[in-house]
Amino acid sequence: MSASPVFSSAAMGRPSIFSPPSTPCSTAETVAKKKAATATTAEILAQVGAISKLAAVVPASRLDIRPAPEMVSSGIPQVDALTGGIARGCLTEICGSASSGRTSVLLSTLACATQRGEVCALVDASDAFDPASAAAAGVEMSRLLWVRCGEKSPSRNPVAARPQVPPASYQEVPSGISPVAENKSGFRRWESQLGQMLKVTDLLLQSHGFGMIALDLGDVPMSSARKIPLASWFRFRRAVENTPTALLVLEQQPIAGSCSSVLLKLSGARSQVSGNRAVHPELAHSELLDHIEINAQLLCSRLERKPMQSTASFKSRAAWAG
Repeated sequence: MSASPVFSSAAMGRPSIFSPPSTPCSTAETVAKKKAATATTAEILAQVGAISKLAAVVPASRLDIRPAPEMVSSGIPQVDALTGGIARGCLTEICGSASSGRTSVLLSTLACATQRGEVCALVDASDAFDPASAAAAGVEMSRLLWVRCGEKSPSRNPVAARPQVPPASYQEVPSGISPVAENKSGFRRWESQLGQMLKVTDLLLQSHGFGMIALDLGDVPMSSARKIPLASWFRFRRAVENTPTALLVLEQQPIAGSCSSVLLKLSGARSQVSGNRAVHPELAHSELLDHIEINAQLLCSRLERKPMQSTASFKSRAAWAG
């Protein structure tokens, strides 16, 4: 019923928007119109170029292909062959479960960056960083800024070292409290620490003085990590663009979405223990971890470089194993 007026007007010979022009333009007229449009565009560009503030504006039609970002080594040849390295000016995500090799990749990357003479920053959201392991991996601690979010748990703090007035991020669960209230307190603790992490990362990215900034969210529960707004990751990506800083995020599962340029997933394939009691005779009753084989899978890459493969494997060797 509603289409009848349209068909009736067309049947009566009235002009319709679907009707082609009665007299098609000739080739000469088409060329003349294109020349006039080109001349008008040139006049507009000349007027824009005359304005000092807009002199550096380049039309979209004249923009070159976006150059590929500079890549730096991660210290692991297999990872470099898989991803091309760690991209500067981009956000790189490395996800994986516990004992998947996240910390090994982080320490190797920080070691390469600090040995190149760059100053790096590590934002530790869960206070899981071990300086001794980092030094053994080759990280120059004098070039590393370690930011610890929140306070240690009450069981790890000596009583004498506790402050008289607990800070806002320090929350101690009283004895006899219900499990539900304890879970709520733990959620508030993670929420406070993640809030500190977001503020610190903003300040570090705005300083433009670091070659690499790493965010360690590996031990943060996914229920809390997924509450980080996507707008925060978008802001981080825009802040790191066109800078020599490489932004690295370690997590259990991907959380940055389309804001990340590279997404790498790690998984532990096989581990080997060694009864090397000659080095540690005091541990004769136990076995030591010799190395762990790690599989890396490139889930997503938004860089210009097209990887030849999507999986790779490498070994992470324990420090005491030589």
